[in-house]
Amino acid sequence: MPVLTRLIPSPVVVDISAGALDDLAGLLADQRISASGKLAIAISGGSGARLRRRLAPALPGAEWYEVGGGTLDEAIKLADAMKKGHYDAVVGLGGGKIIDCAKFAAARIGLPLVAVATNLSHDGLCSPVATLDNDAGRGSYGVPNPIAVVIDLDIIREAPVRFVRSGIGDAISNISAVADWELAHRETSEAIDGLAAAMARQAGEAVLRHPGSVSDDAFLQVLAEGLVLTGISMSVAGDSRPASGACHEINHAFDILFPKRAASHGEQCGLGAAFATHLRGDRETAGLMVEVLQRHGLPVTPGEMGFTDAEFVQAVEFAPKTRPGRYTILEHLDLSTDQIRDAYADYAETISS
Repeated sequence: MPVLTRLIPSPVVVDISAGALDDLAGLLADQRISASGKLAIAISGGSGARLRRRLAPALPGAEWYEVGGGTLDEAIKLADAMKKGHYDAVVGLGGGKIIDCAKFAAARIGLPLVAVATNLSHDGLCSPVATLDNDAGRGSYGVPNPIAVVIDLDIIREAPVRFVRSGIGDAISNISAVADWELAHRETSEAIDGLAAAMARQAGEAVLRHPGSVSDDAFLQVLAEGLVLTGISMSVAGDSRPASGACHEINHAFDILFPKRAASHGEQCGLGAAFATHLRGDRETAGLMVEVLQRHGLPVTPGEMGFTDAEFVQAVEFAPKTRPGRYTILEHLDLSTDQIRDAYADYAETISS
């Protein structure tokens, strides 16, 4: 009998713990990622610069590169600077923008990437995608998965709490995204990867149903693990589908229509997920999402993000245009402006009762 299996692209090592950064050089040497300590480390000018002062004595063979922002130009500039050296690996040390720049640069020069996250704002830290601003707005670029992911919970606790809240919204939105994927499978026969869907859904459910708060290490551990699993689920699927449905279409619509007023990625995705789940008629799950988002201090109405109800309706109407070809509850219902307005009024009444 043949044994059938498949290889799953995933990091060689995932270290999520308090004090994980204390022996970064030792971890990379033990895992044979960098025995020489020759590393190119990308950092921001803020928290990254402070961590450099702390980590530099233990990484004498590293060279440090300050990244100005999360743009395609910055990522290309970083790659051009790094290719002049001889390194074992690239380390992205910081938030999502720094890690995405480092991902792109590492792929461009053919080196493995080590993602060292200093906040938990979204699920991109372990995904095979680099999201970068360009002249046309914002683009997603395919890159290899990080070879290692290091998340020091002591560092995470020092980050502004809004970053953790954003990660919560992004993780919970997986549940809505997978429901949209299953809808597309039923209605359009779109192929669905059961393993990727299971990983993404369980990551979201673990965060949704955990009783802890952002001040608890146990909760931060579950959130960090959920975001890493979500990234791996996208690698398994070869697409962002396990973590991106109507929730992310609504998020992208806010970014495009109101670029100077947009809230955080996770705040917009969390609200989008709750509303999309309401549209699917799953009032129980939508209610639980609203309850948990509120408990963690995330918005559940557009007004709590600084938008009017009319602007939310506009974003929902525009949302399908952000991902042509993706089938979600928004494409399935194909609501008119008036119908979206009525649906939101029903959602608002439901969550207030």
